[in-house]
Amino acid sequence: MDLPYYHGPLTKRDCEILLLKEGVDGNFLLRDSESVPGALCLCVSFRNLVYTYRIFRERHGYYKIQTSEGTPKQIFPSLKELISKFEKPNQGLAVHLSKPIKRSSPSLRRRRLKVKLDENNDDNYVNVLP
Repeated sequence: MDLPYYHGPLTKRDCEILLLKEGVDGNFLLRDSESVPGALCLCVSFRNLVYTYRIFRERHGYYKIQTSEGTPKQIFPSLKELISKFEKPNQGLAVHLSKPIKRSSPSLRRRRLKVKLDENNDDNYVNVLP
């Protein structure tokens, strides 16, 4: 996923630290859900609390978000369109999304790959003689 505010497998605690350190309402990011496999979490700061909304992938690649009760359910063709919708006030979130918190590393894939490579030890290698 190539969204600068997608943090991948970020813990809830680390997410709260990132969103609350500036004390600004509307800071937001996307992360993988820790409790629901395959779901994403849209996390947004408001009044020194972090509100978390689950996003589910629907058929044909569409996305659905859990919002406040009474808010009509909507389906979005992409995460960018979903985020764009909730950047406007009064759309069913505690506060509208105003400032994306970007991940510090440019690519989550590279970081995961590096971890996998670092897990290898010398027992996994064979010396090849010329």
